[in-house]
Amino acid sequence: MTVSRAADTGPSVGGALRQLVGSSRPVSWINTAYPFAAAYLLSGGGLTATFVVGTLWFLIPYNLLMYGVNDVFDFESDLRNPRKGGLEGVVLSRRWHRLTLWAAVVTNVPFVVLLVLWGDAVSTVTLAVILFAVIAYSAPGLRFKERPVVDSITSSTHFVSPAVLGLALTDTPLTSPVLAGLGSFFVWGMASHAFGAVQDIEADREAGIASVATALGAAPTVRAAFLGYLVSGGLLLATDWPIVWAALLALPYAASVAPFLRLSDRDCEQANAGWRRFIWLNFFTGFVLTQFFIWMSLAT
Repeated sequence: MTVSRAADTGPSVGGALRQLVGSSRPVSWINTAYPFAAAYLLSGGGLTATFVVGTLWFLIPYNLLMYGVNDVFDFESDLRNPRKGGLEGVVLSRRWHRLTLWAAVVTNVPFVVLLVLWGDAVSTVTLAVILFAVIAYSAPGLRFKERPVVDSITSSTHFVSPAVLGLALTDTPLTSPVLAGLGSFFVWGMASHAFGAVQDIEADREAGIASVATALGAAPTVRAAFLGYLVSGGLLLATDWPIVWAALLALPYAASVAPFLRLSDRDCEQANAGWRRFIWLNFFTGFVLTQFFIWMSLAT
């Protein structure tokens, strides 16, 4: 079974493309493009070339860099992970490891260069933080993903920093409500990463990989995620009206992980049901937020 899941897909261009696209996690593309696009538009950036380039970068190349590099250096643990090979990521064949790393570099550099040229010092520093966080999470010698709690912080940075870049490119001041909104998103991201790590406890321990979940154990990690979602919702109450109503959107996430509050380490893979629910819950939340943002734009 392990051999078939990791088998080479053949030397064809189609085989390489399927592996590259699969490694970039298409189901998650919107999770990084949306925060940038929403932040840029809501802060008055408009439909500019910067908006298009930034959104396209965070949609595909950024995800190839983030997940492709991770798949290359997590190959051994992915072989032991039963949930790999479908919706939640491929087991990237060794044949394509070098190609994946090169493709990640080649597809990302043009976008980064343009955003540096079109930005200023603040946005360039933000870009540097974004790239460092993405590489440091998986690359040998850094491997932030193997540093409990730091792994959740870094993972959350992957998704919140696109919104920060959108704000930086439009010179939006970081007022208290804006910081509360970003803080809410950041805590939500940490909670989501922590819960996502629960399902991999046994596979990670077998591969000698540390995470917030392997350090705390299944039940404590789920409880931390549950609390994190509630804190995330609470922080939104410090934003301006009518954004405060979005605090309610944290409740479905808390309810989604609640069934696993007593989960044992040996049953950690049962959390995959909650993780799959989380993936689709993101689409629902994004849809609701989009409708709200459209209503806000029409009402002003």
